[in-house]
Amino acid sequence: MRKVFSGVLALATAATAMVALTGTAEARPADDWAGCPAGAVCVYPQNQDPAQSPSNIYWSYGPHNLSNQVGWHWVLNNQTGGASAELCLNYGGTNCNYTIGADNGVYADLTPVNSIKLNRP
Repeated sequence: MRKVFSGVLALATAATAMVALTGTAEARPADDWAGCPAGAVCVYPQNQDPAQSPSNIYWSYGPHNLSNQVGWHWVLNNQTGGASAELCLNYGGTNCNYTIGADNGVYADLTPVNSIKLNRP
């Protein structure tokens, strides 16, 4: 059985990030991961730990505005080809302050996050 998450602590400063993040996920083959299809970025319901079934799935590159996403959520980047995702404080994928590399995930407080931007590799 593969190890899904490893414990790592990363705190962003309130002045620059306003988002506290913990956890990373190890690289794995391109397939479904915790219910997140290969090629997608997934947001899981608040306080669902471990991540099991996503509440939002994003497929297309570019910004995706969030609504009613408060508190702590897993955000998994299961995109293929090395594509990244960013958590952004403003709508429209601007003022991004945290990058999630391909095949990685974070447990983040999404209260100040208003969009997620999927980037081409």
